[in-house]
Amino acid sequence: MRKNKFYLILLMVTSMVACKSSQNFLGIDTPATTTTASTNESENQGKSVKIKKSYQNEEYEKAVREYSDELKDDPESPVFNYYIAESYRKLGKVYMAKDHYAKAITGGYNDDEMELHYAKALKANADYDEAERVLQNYLEYVTVAKFEDRAKRELANLKKIDSLELIVKKIEISEATALNTENSEYSPFVHDNEIYFAATREASTFERFGVPFSDIYKAKIDGLTIDGSSVAPLPELFNESEINEGSLAISPDGNTLVFAKGNSDAKRGRDNVNLFMSTKRNGQWSSPVIMPISDPKSWDSSPAFSRNGRTIYFASDRPGGFGGSDIYSAKLNERGRWADVNNMGATINTAEDEIFPYVSPDEKLYFSSDGHVGFGMLDIFVAVRKSGKVTIENMGPSVNSAYDDFGLVYSDHPFEGFFTSNRPGGAGADDIYSLVDDSPEHKKIQYVLKGKSYTLNEDSTQVILAGVRIRLMTREGEQIDDMITGRGGIFEFPVDPEMEYVLVGEKTDFFTDRRGFSTLGQGIAPEDLVERAITKEFNAFVELNPIIEDAAIVLQNILYDLNKAEIRPDAAVELDKLVQLLNDNPDIKIELSSHTDSRAGDDFNQDLSQRRAQAAVDYIISKGISRERLVAKGYGESQLVNGCDNDNLGCTEEQHQANRRTEFKVTDKGGN
Repeated sequence: MRKNKFYLILLMVTSMVACKSSQNFLGIDTPATTTTASTNESENQGKSVKIKKSYQNEEYEKAVREYSDELKDDPESPVFNYYIAESYRKLGKVYMAKDHYAKAITGGYNDDEMELHYAKALKANADYDEAERVLQNYLEYVTVAKFEDRAKRELANLKKIDSLELIVKKIEISEATALNTENSEYSPFVHDNEIYFAATREASTFERFGVPFSDIYKAKIDGLTIDGSSVAPLPELFNESEINEGSLAISPDGNTLVFAKGNSDAKRGRDNVNLFMSTKRNGQWSSPVIMPISDPKSWDSSPAFSRNGRTIYFASDRPGGFGGSDIYSAKLNERGRWADVNNMGATINTAEDEIFPYVSPDEKLYFSSDGHVGFGMLDIFVAVRKSGKVTIENMGPSVNSAYDDFGLVYSDHPFEGFFTSNRPGGAGADDIYSLVDDSPEHKKIQYVLKGKSYTLNEDSTQVILAGVRIRLMTREGEQIDDMITGRGGIFEFPVDPEMEYVLVGEKTDFFTDRRGFSTLGQGIAPEDLVERAITKEFNAFVELNPIIEDAAIVLQNILYDLNKAEIRPDAAVELDKLVQLLNDNPDIKIELSSHTDSRAGDDFNQDLSQRRAQAAVDYIISKGISRERLVAKGYGESQLVNGCDNDNLGCTEEQHQANRRTEFKVTDKGGN
């Protein structure tokens, strides 16, 4: 769980300060060799106690300087080397910690997690073989289960690195020289021909890390061409002096701005890093306020909107996750408020750090991680859904390096964009790079399902129905996405080719509507595309009927053998639909009624209809519906729908059939 430099500038959580793990860094622990330590080493320990306050205060740049001065007299000291290594790690410079970890381990310094960090340092230097050796040796004696699990996963990841070298794409990377300086520029975001980014350029210094505070900037762009003369910080409304601001996202409609804010020198730790939101009204931005989805006791940052603006993704180290920082989502509810926070699950999140989510124009989720199979520190990954299953793919060596690579965003189409890296060769610290992906496989098609929700008037004309919750689900019942329709009743979802779906529409006082939708056989092969990317649109609708108590609804095709009440297979198919309706509307109670025509005697028809109604109810109960929700009622020939009674001998078979019907009516809507 590394908590390094980005913890300093919130957004860049490569951070997630490692103090969350096991080491007791608030006091200098003596090395494992304390009982046999030399007088010189004891003196070193005393000196380290005198200067350790810089480390305790999280002033890691200062700590490196102070411990390095002590090393001049004893360069092999395991204590001093350990705290230099830890300081580098928490500054996001674990690649500089390698030799110091090695000396701390050789000198016998005792820390249960140190070999894990040492392996990370080796990996960041592309020394994969030695990292494997360290972890294999570590697994022979580690006793802490969570560290053992992490070591096993990292060892498995190291063994797969060779396969990543085969992921070669035709991608052109260029430094965004118009933006970069010797300080950090990171977390780009593109909106309305402007690029937004965070940069450590304040006059005041964030003492704990020895760098300026971070503010949000923007500049004009034309494609990937940046107008350097237009670079300017956002107004004071968003940038507060001596506070770190970073990681910004703007909703697709341009009316909501979310950014991360926190990390003053006055407060220690990550607990004051939260997501703030501002909305635009009459062309003016409101004062930012903390979002309700933020956890005041956790680190929350790197926001990103879905393409329809109704879901927001972000990174957080709140309790209950998989470890380090995880990626979460939240939904815009019916009241227009952000709620329903959900962890994205074990496919996305690991015991390490997952950060910087981003949804591309072709509806793919990109993020950065040091827990999946990668080259060193943070790598950029993409979550790809194929045939209903999500897989995680590394972007490969054409994008990723052994250093931190994160914060990928695209411009107006999914083949050009920007990302951040601290790889060698840049202007300094973290820099922004542009990316052009000319890989042949990017001849792709986007599949979109669009539709409307409506109800029917008495004359069966359609009337748009707003406020309907539409859920897109797999045939197996797994929810993929959902949204609330607006005034136009419109809904829209990205879908995959060669998939079968179920659309579910729900609204209070209306029967839930459930209908299938399929893209089977509707896909287009990339090689058949002339254009680089096109969109194929599917259409569907959701029809909701109001729940009206005591209004009879005819069940079609409920047929019985002559003078019998047993449920036939064809009738069972229709009754199963009623079972689904009752499951979808769990509060309602119904009366199920059976009717006969006028032929045969009144008493016979009454008895037959009651037995048929009871047989239908018993069938529904056998499917798991509570008996308390059902009443069986036989009406015989007492409720004919036409004049075909005993006195009318001229009726056709079709008219008699209309009277032989099965109905249900809602007797109690429930929900009160």
